[in-house]
Amino acid sequence: MSKIYILHENSEWTAHLTKRLNELELPYEEWHLDEGLVNLTETPPEGVFYSRMSASSHTRGHRYAPELTESVLAWLEQHDRTVFNGSRALRLEVSKVNQYTALTKSGIRTPKTIAAIGKENILKAAEKIGAESFITKHNRAGKGLGVQLFHSIEGLKGYLEGPDFDEPVDGITLIQEYIKAPEPFITRCEFVGGKFVYAVQVDTSEGFELCPADACQIGDLFCPVGEEVEEKPKFQIVQDFNDPIIEKYEAFLKENQITVAGIEFIRNEAGDIFTYDVNTNTNYNSDAEQAAGKYGMLELAKFLGSKLKTEELV
Repeated sequence: MSKIYILHENSEWTAHLTKRLNELELPYEEWHLDEGLVNLTETPPEGVFYSRMSASSHTRGHRYAPELTESVLAWLEQHDRTVFNGSRALRLEVSKVNQYTALTKSGIRTPKTIAAIGKENILKAAEKIGAESFITKHNRAGKGLGVQLFHSIEGLKGYLEGPDFDEPVDGITLIQEYIKAPEPFITRCEFVGGKFVYAVQVDTSEGFELCPADACQIGDLFCPVGEEVEEKPKFQIVQDFNDPIIEKYEAFLKENQITVAGIEFIRNEAGDIFTYDVNTNTNYNSDAEQAAGKYGMLELAKFLGSKLKTEELV
């Protein structure tokens, strides 16, 4: 019997999806790809395959999970299996350089960005960026890894020469102009099946590490959401969100063979939108969803179930 196969490396982030699949009584199997083998002489099983591989896998001790997943996806695609968030999506997931070039090609504005390897070149990039304030971030990131705000070259130099400098796993540091928002929040647009589901407003007053996953709210070192109940929720779904950017995002996802994603943007003081992150391993915040009555993982489970049914009818 055909199944839904979930490719991932983090059970905490996948449990919410499997819960919904169980509720809908859909057959599925998890492939936990932190390690393993790919037998290219065998034929993959029949079914629908969905990759939830994460750029931040190395922070959980799964350094080569993306590379293994890329091999598995190549094998599945060779045999024309139905794959959602396949090889192209993974390439964007693990590289912000790839994200920004693809976004720009689709006519979507991104912050001015320079990629650099080596501390001397990071300083040169900051000088070239020509912005009063700028941020650094990792090229292969997830969960806001390596994001630091600087208001001077000297401040950056002190960071690079000090003990707190965070070396990116792929060696590539991005230097990016800082987009100052009139209010401390960003917007994250969620898509399932390449179509818009909802937008969530994320409070940035406590910093840049903005992972919405529930698992990040229990003391994740790289994602300090906090445990205390806040008067204003950190994540709030925006009711009736409607902006022309959605049409551009949907076209971008189609062009890049991305089925499920969360795309983040920020507005400057003039109201201009700058898109700065594409999350193909997107997560959802249960408190925000419950308050709004909208559920991303449920929509995803329904989508995968419908595709499995179509697969079985072929």
